[in-house]
Amino acid sequence: MSTPATDRVELKRGTNRAEYGHEEMLAVLDAGKVAHMGADTDHGIIVLPMAYGRTDTEILLHGSAANAMLRAGGGTDVCVTVTIIDGLVIARSAFHNSMNYRSVVIRGEARLITEPEEKTEALKIITDHVAVNWDSRREATEKELKATMVIGVPLTEMSAKIRNDGAVDDDADLGGPEWAGHIPLTEVWGEPVPNDDVADGCVLPPETLAGVTQ
Repeated sequence: MSTPATDRVELKRGTNRAEYGHEEMLAVLDAGKVAHMGADTDHGIIVLPMAYGRTDTEILLHGSAANAMLRAGGGTDVCVTVTIIDGLVIARSAFHNSMNYRSVVIRGEARLITEPEEKTEALKIITDHVAVNWDSRREATEKELKATMVIGVPLTEMSAKIRNDGAVDDDADLGGPEWAGHIPLTEVWGEPVPNDDVADGCVLPPETLAGVTQ
């Protein structure tokens, strides 16, 4: 059985739902779309949602160069989380209601990515993780790149917690008159809606469409 990299990411509660396998944790990151990053800034601790991507060794996040949290996070210890909700769990007692989910917690020192080629590649990875379209867009300008900050956090200290069960009731409640079970939640993308100024015959690239409808 896989073990946590450090005690900072070892689950203390719900240990039966812990997952420390590297590939299993990467699978959760690949399935998610939004990460929440927390950092200690001059104005206190801030947690913000943002798009992300990953390499085999880092999770990559980006935002405005004016983003106080990202500026504070560079070179310091941060925490990044990704959570996917797969359903609601309804128990006979509301006290035992829960959710089915997949989540990953990553802790580590963030590094600012400033070298132009590496920064551009990182932005491509983030963009294509959300929807594959970087290569079909116009090239980013120098002004746009300067206005964007990119950081990487190593995928060294991380752990996952996964729940995919039905309701767990007290023994005394089993067979009671209340309904118990779970309600799956499925992500479904709608049909693409073009802007009014899109030229006739211009279509969404097939790789983008495939990525958001698979």
